[in-house]
Amino acid sequence: MALEVHIETKLADFALEVAFSGGDEPLGILGPSGAGKTMLLRCIAGLERPDRGRIVLGNRTLLDTERHVRIPARQRRVGLLFQNYALLPHRTVGENVGFGLNNLSRAERERHVRILLERAHASGLEQRFPREISGGEQQRVALARALAIEPEALLLDEPLSALDTHLRSQMEAQLQETFLGYLRPSLLVTHNIEEAYRLSKRLLVLSRGRVVAHGPRGEVFRRPPSKEVARLTGCKNFSRARMISNNLVEAIDWECQLRVEQTIPRPAAHVGIRAHLIDFAESSSGGKAEENVFPCWLVRSSETPFRITLYLRLNRPPDESGHYDLQAEVFKEKWERFRARPLPWHAKLPPESLFIMPE
Repeated sequence: MALEVHIETKLADFALEVAFSGGDEPLGILGPSGAGKTMLLRCIAGLERPDRGRIVLGNRTLLDTERHVRIPARQRRVGLLFQNYALLPHRTVGENVGFGLNNLSRAERERHVRILLERAHASGLEQRFPREISGGEQQRVALARALAIEPEALLLDEPLSALDTHLRSQMEAQLQETFLGYLRPSLLVTHNIEEAYRLSKRLLVLSRGRVVAHGPRGEVFRRPPSKEVARLTGCKNFSRARMISNNLVEAIDWECQLRVEQTIPRPAAHVGIRAHLIDFAESSSGGKAEENVFPCWLVRSSETPFRITLYLRLNRPPDESGHYDLQAEVFKEKWERFRARPLPWHAKLPPESLFIMPE
């Protein structure tokens, strides 16, 4: 089943103008706060009315402003999982999940609710109220409710943002399991880059209401079409670039020349590399010099439970300004292997890991 969306609507600070199509693979929607991500979901669900546009789900037209077609939200068969769950506080869990199943007999409805809660790993909560269950349980119940009407599309708005680390991991596994069996259009709005990558096969990146990237997740990360998209997908290292030849650029801010595997678009404006793709060579002395290997000095570092971020100065020792050229991220096991080496170290920027961005 396919979902086709082409809508335009005026928001407070900018116009939301979005066009894309999606199939049975989960689509992650990334972007900064206020980019229009939630509004996009609300328009698809029928909770907001765009100024112009067309939305088609399978063989049903949900919206066509030119033909004056607007299917009400309750008839769209779209499941929407809200960021704050939006469970009805005065109804039990069972009543919440079965809320849209009035066409079934009481016995059928109860059986259907029981099956849905089993699939959501929330069995036994039918008679409890939302206030009596944990945040993770509320999220599972909200997912069961969204799936209860057997929706033809599933829309999830920041579904993990309110959960702690442990519950987030559990719920992410639940969503992966749901997507494997759902096989219909599903859209996941998030600002968490790693979450989007793990849960989605394709990505759509929004900025101020416009699509700035759309495609397979690996391609969007490997070859972001612009510096803005690279930043929104977590890249931290950029330099202004000048093309020297077909596969050679000058990184102006890093004061070095780099060979790249990517065909260079004209004109080349910036070169970038993701922090975790920077490597460290044993040495640049002796034998044949390696490509894209430069002496570097550690300016400072920061630590997480599993990784170290290294702030590096290329080609010269750091000065009192604290200026650095690159951020490199390494797992602590690797850090322990080379941290005691005398400076300078030798940073390696693999040609296949560099990407070029045009104006």
